[in-house]
Amino acid sequence: MTLIDWTVLIIYLIGIIGLGVWLAKRQHSTDDYFLGGRKMGPTVIATSLAANQVSAISLISAPAFVALKTGGGIKWLQFEFAVPIAMIAIMFLLVPVFRQLSGASVYEYAERRFGVGTRLTLSALFMFSRGLSTSVILYTSALVLSVVLGLPIYITMVIMAVVAIAYTTIGGIMADVYSDIIQLVILYGGVLVALIVSINMLGGDLSSLSIDPERLNSIDFSHHGFGDGQTFAFWPMIIGCLFLYMGYYGCDQSQAQRLLATPDNRQAQNALMINGLIRFPIVLTYIIFGVVLAVFIQTHPDFAALLKGKNPDYLVPTFMIHYLPVGVVGLVMAGLFAASMSSLDSAYNSLSAVTVTDFVLKFKPKIAQNSLKMLRLSKLITLLWGIFTAGGAYFVAKSSSTVIELVNMIGSAFAGPILATFLGGILFRSITGSGVVTGIIVGTALNFFLGQCVPSISWLWWGPIGFCTTLSVSLIYSKISPTASRISEDWTLKGILNKHPEKQSWLKDKRVYTLAIYTFVIIIISIIVSRVLHSIL
Repeated sequence: MTLIDWTVLIIYLIGIIGLGVWLAKRQHSTDDYFLGGRKMGPTVIATSLAANQVSAISLISAPAFVALKTGGGIKWLQFEFAVPIAMIAIMFLLVPVFRQLSGASVYEYAERRFGVGTRLTLSALFMFSRGLSTSVILYTSALVLSVVLGLPIYITMVIMAVVAIAYTTIGGIMADVYSDIIQLVILYGGVLVALIVSINMLGGDLSSLSIDPERLNSIDFSHHGFGDGQTFAFWPMIIGCLFLYMGYYGCDQSQAQRLLATPDNRQAQNALMINGLIRFPIVLTYIIFGVVLAVFIQTHPDFAALLKGKNPDYLVPTFMIHYLPVGVVGLVMAGLFAASMSSLDSAYNSLSAVTVTDFVLKFKPKIAQNSLKMLRLSKLITLLWGIFTAGGAYFVAKSSSTVIELVNMIGSAFAGPILATFLGGILFRSITGSGVVTGIIVGTALNFFLGQCVPSISWLWWGPIGFCTTLSVSLIYSKISPTASRISEDWTLKGILNKHPEKQSWLKDKRVYTLAIYTFVIIIISIIVSRVLHSIL
């Protein structure tokens, strides 16, 4: 990069930290620090939710999957088919329950419904899985960015960790959310610029070029992923991703915490609906960019030489740093660099929230009487989690899988059992705390067994398998356990809705039909895109 690009990058990173310092002035309690005072609007929250899933990690990995990954292609679009349906389920099954909670941790529900043991189990499971995935994100993102920035990987990793820790520790969830939005805007703008530049360099004539036709198929009905070794087929991607997204957006503290930051039920539901609508256009842009880069590699041997022998994730950063205009490179690299941290800052804040709410206050309740001391402790714990995950990144093994696959594999292993705990407690009055803990253990252990011993089963099936196993074991075990108390039954969906009869039926809600129709729209668009690309290439 040129001096101008480095200057832009440095100014941007300083500005992000400055944003955290400015927002810190509004903090007077842990409610402000972890939930933004519960005053954040649905559009802001929705954009932040989208940024966490479709910003830097997707920008790096989705085009790489399309252009270079073995067995890859635009079939990645199938990942989006389940998003609107998952949003509907979360809006009307989980949000009404979570909005009754008093604290910043969604795992408070587990204690209300099942008892303190279940809450601590879920919280510990979240901290383990989120801490692990955060280390993976930090290591793999630094690995890619260190090459394109010309810095040693350890220096890149330290810079990323320090900046993310700084503005999240200081600014809390508001710094997290607003930085996500800024990063997403810059990155998406950068992708559009890169797309225009790459198409212009190709000259617009693609008739003499060709791509493996398999890479241009958006839907794969010929495989099922249940023993055939094929992961990216229609059924595992729509069913598996339904459980993955419900678990991620609805039961993972790093995302569900944002829903608690809205003023009320409807605003949280609106945030989910907006997120369900804006994800697909962003991902579609990334996918088209991947197709163009696949063609670009054929026409530019010098570019292909730069990528020879490297992980597919180097594709997009290498193109941007070599072919975008001076100044734009610095801005896009700044956005890419900082957006790689968007998942880090979410993790740090949510890990701190769970640690403080579910463990510190549980064993040291008197500390809550001093709000200033609680705020300082929360920031300290955020700092410690940042240091811990940065250290853990050094022990993450290198993998041929793309970043986005690694993160989603970890998510799939835990999403099913955790989701089964919440939905089981909400929908089945007979499930007990001891039953659900037993179910979590069995469901999670089964997923790890499948990952180690049955690789022919797609990891996307781990979510449904873990969910069904956990729920079944919980129901069976609960038959020989004491029945749930009257207090816990009040925390089923039926009990909550009985206390709030004014709640509108989901069948009468226009947002349900909007998202349901949108599901068919994105499937149709995916098919059309595939056919157009086949005709061009």
